[in-house]
Amino acid sequence: MKRAGHLFEDVADFGALCAAARRAARGKSQTRAAADFIFHLETEVLKLQCELSGGGYQPRPYRTFYVSDPKPRTISAADFRDRVVHHALCAALEPLFERAAIFDSYACRPGKGTHAAARRARVFAGRFGYFLKLDIRKFFENADHAVLKRGLARLVKDQRLLRLADRIIDHGAPGSPSGKGLPIGNLTSQHFANHYLSPLDHFIKEVLRVPGYVRYMDDMLLFADTKHQLRGAHRRVREFVEGELLLELKSEATVLAPVAQGIPFLGLRLWPRLVRLDGSAKRRLIQGLRKGARGLASGVTCEDDLAASMRSRLGHAAHADTLGLRRSLENLMDVARVRGHYGLQPGESWRFLEQQRRQPPVRESQQQQRRPGQSQQQPGLPPRPLSSRPIARCPASMDAGPAPRS
Repeated sequence: MKRAGHLFEDVADFGALCAAARRAARGKSQTRAAADFIFHLETEVLKLQCELSGGGYQPRPYRTFYVSDPKPRTISAADFRDRVVHHALCAALEPLFERAAIFDSYACRPGKGTHAAARRARVFAGRFGYFLKLDIRKFFENADHAVLKRGLARLVKDQRLLRLADRIIDHGAPGSPSGKGLPIGNLTSQHFANHYLSPLDHFIKEVLRVPGYVRYMDDMLLFADTKHQLRGAHRRVREFVEGELLLELKSEATVLAPVAQGIPFLGLRLWPRLVRLDGSAKRRLIQGLRKGARGLASGVTCEDDLAASMRSRLGHAAHADTLGLRRSLENLMDVARVRGHYGLQPGESWRFLEQQRRQPPVRESQQQQRRPGQSQQQPGLPPRPLSSRPIARCPASMDAGPAPRS
């Protein structure tokens, strides 16, 4: 593929940096750093443009914190002005990454994503009898800087842009070994990591000729008609990963099995005509909503924030066959809202909801007999209407309180 040049001007352009700042501020407008930068947008962008053009740009230290869902990770958050540079750089490199990618790579690409990857895997599950699941051990922590820089140099010949990219790559996460690792939390890390494995995609599709292949970041699925084909592919892939990419496959996460057993992929378990939530993903969903329900009942969480979180979580679950689970969780939220509104005890909230839903509707003639100015709604009812659906008891692991006595 022909290398691209004259890209640095697109990154350091005033208009491109302003657009990058607005993209970086999406969802961050309430933070102090983003608000200050946007308020002084022209001044800040001009200073950043001068640093980039003069070669004096230096990334600032990361702010690190830890998360444990779904597994312990160290997140390195870049300073807002550095995120602006990341957005501008990725906007220039993204078309090149897109040209170099195969069709069945689904991370950090427009029109792709986890759900598209799951749908593609189900297509292959209907065509082939066996699958091989592969994962790379501590991919972000062990990504080699020299390998990544060579991969970028095969796409770009603009030396100024390559120097900027090298400076961002070398600015590793705190505590990472020299020449290794991409900080989790950067936009550049996501794009660089996805492109890092692009040679592996081409090796699997063009050299090994694997008929079915799907990759989302470092989670890979290979499909074939026989186990013998997949065993041979596994050996060749392991050699390529260790010799060319200087990485290691996670042996304990390798799965070779018939598709009839279900394919664990991206928090789902896939069959050709069925999709279930993976056990760990289901537990995280339930625990997250239980925590929100407790916060709503105690007044720590407002209803709008809980509704936004609930829409996001249940929206992901809706891509699997989870109608019964989602109905139970919606009932759990109704119980939490009623308990918080009335100050009821756990068992009483279930009985209250049953009474409200069994109460016959008020007829039109009764509504007309009400005196002028009288409220149409009984005093003390919740501010939003509850579902008219009968209560479906939640599993014990989801119940926000003890079950009511019959």
